[in-house]
Amino acid sequence: MKAVIQEKYGSPEVLEIREMAKPAVAPGNVLVRVRAAAVNPYDWHVLRGSPFLVRIAFGLLRPKQKTPGRDWAGTVEAVGEAVTLYQPGDEVFGISAGAFAEYLCVSEDRPAPKPANITHEEAAAVPMAALTALQGLRDKGRIQPGHRVLINGASGGIGTFAVQIAKSFGANVTGVCSTKNVELVASLGADRVIDYRHEDFTRNGARYDLALDTVGNRSLSDCQRILAPNGVYVTAAYSLRRMVWQAVRRPKNVAGIYTQIRREDLVVMKELMEAGKVRPVIDRRYPLSEIAEAIRYVEEGHARGKVIITI
Repeated sequence: MKAVIQEKYGSPEVLEIREMAKPAVAPGNVLVRVRAAAVNPYDWHVLRGSPFLVRIAFGLLRPKQKTPGRDWAGTVEAVGEAVTLYQPGDEVFGISAGAFAEYLCVSEDRPAPKPANITHEEAAAVPMAALTALQGLRDKGRIQPGHRVLINGASGGIGTFAVQIAKSFGANVTGVCSTKNVELVASLGADRVIDYRHEDFTRNGARYDLALDTVGNRSLSDCQRILAPNGVYVTAAYSLRRMVWQAVRRPKNVAGIYTQIRREDLVVMKELMEAGKVRPVIDRRYPLSEIAEAIRYVEEGHARGKVIITI
C-alpha cells in the first residue's frame, strides 16, 4: 500500500510517499480501505514539532508515529477475531493515527458508521473539527436553546461545524469571518455575520451567553468583555500563553477544549448529518501525492471549511 512517511520534523518537504506492507488485522480490529482523509492544523503542528510541547507528546527528536493524519473515511475490508460491530463492506469514518495511507487498522470501537447521505470525502471532513465544535459548545459551553452564541472563525474547519451545531441546539448564532466568507457563514444558518475587517466584535456592545473561539487572535480579556452575566468563553485556540494566563488567573468563565475521541459523539454527528442539520464544507481536494501542498495550504490559515486528501 502507499503511505505518507515522516521520519523527522520539518517543513512539508520532509514527507515521503512509500510502498508499505498492508497492516495485519489483529483480534478486535478492523482493516479499513481509506477512501479519503482530512488535513487539520494538528497535522502541521506535528509535522513541524512546534510548539515544543508537541515533541514531548509525539517524540522528542523525531516523530514516534511515522504516518501522519488523523481524520479518515473508508470501507471495512476485513475484520479480526471477535469483531461484532462491523463486517466487510461497511462504510465507516473516524479518528485514528496514520490516516494518510491507503489502509488503516483500528480497534472496532473507534469508528462510527458513515452517514448514508454524504460521500467519503465529506465524511472525512467531519471527525476532529466537528467533535471539537460539539464538545466545546455542549460540554464546555453548556449551550441551551435561545442562547446567544458567537463563533469566532466561523468559516474555518471547526467554525463551519460550530455554526450548524449551535443552530441545531436552538441557539441564536453570530459568526465572525472575513469579507469573502460572509455569504458562506450566512448559508450555514448564522443569524448574524460580522465581517471582522469592518467591525470589532469585542467592542460593538453585543453580549453573548457563549463564545467559541477557533482563532485565538484576540486577547482573553477582550473576549471576556463580550460575555453576558454567567456567559462562558471557550477557546479551541489554546496556546501556551493562554494556558499560563488561565493557570494564573483561574477565570471561571473561560474554558479550553481538548478534543476527546468518542465513538458516541461521532454517532451524534452522523445523526445530525442524516437529519440534514449539518453539512460538511470542503474547500479543496488534493490527491495523496500532493500531501505537502495540502498541509502547506492549511498552515496558511485561510481554508474555508476542510481540506481533503483523496486516496
